[in-house]
Amino acid sequence: MPPLVRTPTPPARPAKPVEDDAHVTEPLPFERPVQATPKPAADGTALGPTGRPMPVIPEPRPVTVHGNARVISMCNQKGGVGKTTTTINLGASLVEQGRKVLLVDFDPQGSLSVGLGLNPHEMDLTVYNLLMERDVTLEDVVVPSGVPGMDLLPSNIDLSAAEVQLVHEVAREQTLQRVLRPALAEYDVVLIDCQPSLGLLTVNALTASHGVIVPLECEYFALRGVALLKTTIDKVKERLNPDLEIDGVLGTMFDGRTLHSREVMERLVQAWGDKVFHTVIRRTVKFSDSTVAGEPITTYASSSAGADSYRQLAKEVLARWPAA
Repeated sequence: MPPLVRTPTPPARPAKPVEDDAHVTEPLPFERPVQATPKPAADGTALGPTGRPMPVIPEPRPVTVHGNARVISMCNQKGGVGKTTTTINLGASLVEQGRKVLLVDFDPQGSLSVGLGLNPHEMDLTVYNLLMERDVTLEDVVVPSGVPGMDLLPSNIDLSAAEVQLVHEVAREQTLQRVLRPALAEYDVVLIDCQPSLGLLTVNALTASHGVIVPLECEYFALRGVALLKTTIDKVKERLNPDLEIDGVLGTMFDGRTLHSREVMERLVQAWGDKVFHTVIRRTVKFSDSTVAGEPITTYASSSAGADSYRQLAKEVLARWPAA
């Protein structure tokens, strides 16, 4: 056992004589630091949270006929970056724009299903059954999400077995694409909530998708892993799905008061350019509260800043889709 080392006690400072009791009772002066305001662009336009001029996002066109769905994967191999929160709230915001949306819980943890108020352990049929059993159809598994116009393809821990069982299947990377094909004619948007890994399930989701949205927490560790994700997306595009595109990178859990968040956002824009959405999702406790309530923030706290951010994101996403 190492010997105990006692740290020397610093000598006490002599107390200053109090000349006037009034000075003791007066409050200490406190000056709140002045926060730097974003500098305007060269043309006088105010800069947004990404450091770029905030564009005017057009209103989406109305939809009279549903179908020809665009399939989007929410993908990031790092967990806790806001994939599930973005899937739920972006889907609900797209519904407010008149779109019919299908959410696909493609994570064995079943977080998307739990976030919409379902108990994964009480489900008879999930996306696992749809993948592995030929006699199960999409209509057998889809359940209402609680938001009119938005349905859910639920999941639970059974899906973890699919990654092992699909290895021996023919065209194993196209399995999800095959079972989702009937949904394309019924919905306008299909959002797939991927698991935090780059395994066979994620490759299935990327193969079935037209685009990828990458939610990225504005933290250093989240920024480091994006290069590996980009490599995986490029490989799927080259070998399995030539139509796959990165629709955008979304900054989440952004706190503009911290230098770290602003630096990460600056690096993100430097690396990805216009792929970074102008909309950012800021930290707020309302997201946790809405998850406990089992509903999107757009209905739980409709007037909150978080709900407004996802409504703006929905408009920006639709503006990037040529046929939306």
